[in-house]
Amino acid sequence: MTERKPLSLTVPGPPARPGDAPDFSRLQIPQAGKVRRPPVDVPAHEIHDLAYSIVRVLNRQGEAVGPWAPSLDAEALKQGLRAMLTVRAFDTRMMMAQRQGKTSFYMMCTGEEAIACAFQTALEKGDMNFPTYRQQGLLIAQDYPLVTMMNQIFSNEQDPLRGRQMPVLYSVKDAGFFSVSGNLGTQYVQAVGWAMASAIGGDTRIAAGWIGEGSTAESDFHAALVFASVYRPPVILNVVNNQWAISSPQAVAGGESTTFAARAHGYGIPSLRADGNDYLAVRAVADWAVERARSNLGPTLIEWVTYRAGPHSSSDDPSRYRPKEESDAWPLGDPIERLKKHLIVRGDWTEQRHTQLQAEVEEEVLAAAREAERHGTLHTGPKPSTAAIFQDVFREMPRHLREQRQEMGV
Repeated sequence: MTERKPLSLTVPGPPARPGDAPDFSRLQIPQAGKVRRPPVDVPAHEIHDLAYSIVRVLNRQGEAVGPWAPSLDAEALKQGLRAMLTVRAFDTRMMMAQRQGKTSFYMMCTGEEAIACAFQTALEKGDMNFPTYRQQGLLIAQDYPLVTMMNQIFSNEQDPLRGRQMPVLYSVKDAGFFSVSGNLGTQYVQAVGWAMASAIGGDTRIAAGWIGEGSTAESDFHAALVFASVYRPPVILNVVNNQWAISSPQAVAGGESTTFAARAHGYGIPSLRADGNDYLAVRAVADWAVERARSNLGPTLIEWVTYRAGPHSSSDDPSRYRPKEESDAWPLGDPIERLKKHLIVRGDWTEQRHTQLQAEVEEEVLAAAREAERHGTLHTGPKPSTAAIFQDVFREMPRHLREQRQEMGV
């Protein structure tokens, strides 16, 4: 008998570990403006190539080039810049508050601000996002009150969720922001179901589901794609590939075998990848997918290629699993700096005005934090009533809960 070699498994590892030189050689980045823009009614099989490329608009000189360049005026671009600056300042202030013991937990989205901020501007009132915990830009881009968001983070007496949810797991129906779940992946199925309900009811509203590349390994991701493929509801399925799922590189979720956008091919769903650090590219691709959904052309899956520059959460230390210099080596740059440069190249912005805006935004965020802290923080000030744990759970409170409430005297 022929002697056979022992079988073995492939165990993916990070491209570089602490102390190594950062390595992004695996990422093939096309020139800005080189990726074609197909019509919105294109069949899925005719754009398979777009799942392996990256839609980019801003070139190294800060110019908007190519067929995807959106027609946005200076005011719209400045609003986008302001939204991203606000998200970053908000994150910095809330992370500081966590370190000071004013809240138990926080999650930043440093380096990913363009994705949520630009995407939100493509939606309309009544559309529904099913986000993860790193899409605070969806709220901030529509000027949702910072104080209200901070009240929820501090779990104080003005917390709209009355202390019944973890910090940063917001829930704002009127802002089209479905309750965030700490169990990632559930939102994908819910987004598809909500979009199906909208279609069944003859409505005009669309849904957007959000997931990180790591959570695409969960069964919820595939269940959502099955239903989206079969029933073709008006939903946009976003995969935010920020290269790291806590301390696991994207390869652990299958990112080295193929792209995450390419996973839609087996389901017959149109998909494409886009530069998540390019505000204009995000807006252009979002507009394309939104038009498809509103035209009753079914679902679209988008992989946003970006990088988590900060820690996974306030409980994480990324220097333990990746090179400290990796963030600076990220080839797609900083989304805020890139949009600022574009505005300057257009003649609509200056370094001085940018510095002034940044200071203005930081002062607004600080003022909001002071206002929220007046209503209490994790360890100081008034808290929501204990009676809140019994409210908004059942339409009619069952007997055992009534008895428990009476025992507590609330």
